[in-house]
Amino acid sequence: MKAVSGTVVAVDVGGTFTDVCVLHHESGVLEVAKVASTPDPIDGVLAAVAQTGVELRDVALFCHGTTVATNALITRRLPSAAMVTTRGFRDVIEIRRGTRDDLWDAYADNAAPYIRRRDRLEVPERIDYAGTVVEELDEDAARDVARVLGRRGVEAVAVCFVNAYANPAHEQRMEEILREALPEVAISTSSGVLPELFEHERFSTTVANAVLSPLVSGYVSELERRLQADGYQGDLLILHSGGGVMTPEAVDKLAVRLAASGIAAGAVACRYTAEQCGYPNAIGLDMGGTSTDISLVHDGELRMTNEWYVEYGYPICFPSIEVLTIGAGGGSLATIDGAGSLRNGPQSAGSTPGPACYGAGGTQPTNTDANLVLGRLGRQLAGGGMTLEPSAAERAIRDEVAEPLGLSVPAAASAIIKVANANMADAVRLISLQRGYDPREFVLVVFGGAGSLHGVELARELSIPTVVVPPRPGAWSALGCLMVDIRHDLSTMFLTRADAADPEALEAAFAELEREGRRLLAAEGVTDDRVVLERSIAMRYLGQWRSMQVTVEAPVADLSAATEAFHREHEREFSYRRDDAPVELYRLQLRAIGRTDDVRMPRQEPQPGAALPRPTATRPVWFDGYDAPQETPVYERAALPAGVQFVGPAVIDQLDTTTLVPPGVLVETDEWLNLRMHITEGS
Repeated sequence: MKAVSGTVVAVDVGGTFTDVCVLHHESGVLEVAKVASTPDPIDGVLAAVAQTGVELRDVALFCHGTTVATNALITRRLPSAAMVTTRGFRDVIEIRRGTRDDLWDAYADNAAPYIRRRDRLEVPERIDYAGTVVEELDEDAARDVARVLGRRGVEAVAVCFVNAYANPAHEQRMEEILREALPEVAISTSSGVLPELFEHERFSTTVANAVLSPLVSGYVSELERRLQADGYQGDLLILHSGGGVMTPEAVDKLAVRLAASGIAAGAVACRYTAEQCGYPNAIGLDMGGTSTDISLVHDGELRMTNEWYVEYGYPICFPSIEVLTIGAGGGSLATIDGAGSLRNGPQSAGSTPGPACYGAGGTQPTNTDANLVLGRLGRQLAGGGMTLEPSAAERAIRDEVAEPLGLSVPAAASAIIKVANANMADAVRLISLQRGYDPREFVLVVFGGAGSLHGVELARELSIPTVVVPPRPGAWSALGCLMVDIRHDLSTMFLTRADAADPEALEAAFAELEREGRRLLAAEGVTDDRVVLERSIAMRYLGQWRSMQVTVEAPVADLSAATEAFHREHEREFSYRRDDAPVELYRLQLRAIGRTDDVRMPRQEPQPGAALPRPTATRPVWFDGYDAPQETPVYERAALPAGVQFVGPAVIDQLDTTTLVPPGVLVETDEWLNLRMHITEGS
């Protein structure tokens, strides 16, 4: 693998801010910029790049994480779309699995399908579970459907025939008929998007891909055009939910993979930081202005899931980094509910009007206002680019929280932060303890604009011994876009008992997946020497509904090791194993990876006994467990050399964030300029 030469740029578009990282690889200089996100995300991307002063003609690689697809599904601002399905199956995506997001609320309905019922049209055809044609496709009816869709002016069509995973012939013919009649329409087939069992999950994923295709493809094409117009000559790589990147050509076919693009970047950055620091287990906390994204790394690997959703009831079944997102950010609103209890989020002040202390018209208190009142934030943010108004923050907290609850303003501000931390701690428990992982065996990697203000208190709540703050936490998730490879996830059904599986049939099925993986990578310009193929098998106890993924090596001659690995993984997550129960193979999966150039941060030589620089200022800061504010030194992050150690209290300022070091916490700056905060029993 050759090293990157030249300048590389990564941009991450969030709900409140657009972040850009520019890494000049030869010099090791890392520049960051942060601008408010814009209604047209491309305007924010180009504005952020312009703020760094880099010339796009000098950029060797441009990588992008985007929330365009996620936001489209959340807001339902989707193009006109239709679904063509087997006669009798138009309501599969509305019936779903008959479950509710809140089991106990009989009055709360699930969200409506992305395609309304009148636009879900049927054609006569039927293929059975084994792939045998029971009823031929009625091509006259198919052409009638195409004419109807043409009159309705749809922009996208999802073709979802029952059992098409076993035999795609009818879907492929339906696609041909639609393309003849509707050449400008984006068409997605379930056998092309997700050739797997279970029609609801397959239909749901295909529908999501169809409704996103015109929107996402148009966005990526326009971004590529505007970058080239400004002088960029390299490839545009888009981060997808599985922790890899896609080219614009791949996005045209699988737009749904971008539905968690932005949040995956932070998880990748967390893994990179943990690996760099020598920690195999890490929990990532990416706390921005609107939300907090939580991810988990175990034994150096990000935890993945094969089923997730933006809205409950409409699963997207592609391998994706498991990220838990909650409404807890710097702009999360503190409110009092009808029962008189203090709440924090999920509503957010956003970037407009923003927290009360921004002085832009906000009147409700937020986490940012509370941190300002407690002295944890200074009056200047973004290197002096924004001035905060403490009086506005105090007024909002007093009127909305302190007086209704009979608290002083500092006590109310502290309560706001405690509720926010409790919400985040509960979310960390969901992704760790509920999955069979002990948080005490992990390091907490905190980043985002607000993460390092809350990191130590959150770690104490969870008994996590060490907190790591990367060098540029406010824009660290953007850098995560550069730390990934081109990746495609392929799968095929393979239902048989493990003790009866034919190794030759297994190898033949994997070989077919590998041929397709190599073809996809070759089409994206990946040379053979950069291709890596990773196999896995989804397994389950016979009769179970859900499966667990187990990595296998090629060739697969014996499944005894894979079966034992399945037993162990099942015991870890569910606390029991059944060695006497038959194990069934469910699905074969292949990860086709095209290695991109290695991007690494420069290493600094630690200075033994490095002296702590003089603080730039001191100010009173409120900490938990103290009845009065403590006079606390304020340091500039850039002035802390590698190898320096000191004990809090301290506040560490930098352009993109502020780090809070409570009293008694040991801080060291390592050779990568990460801050490592060690929480001892005494602290």
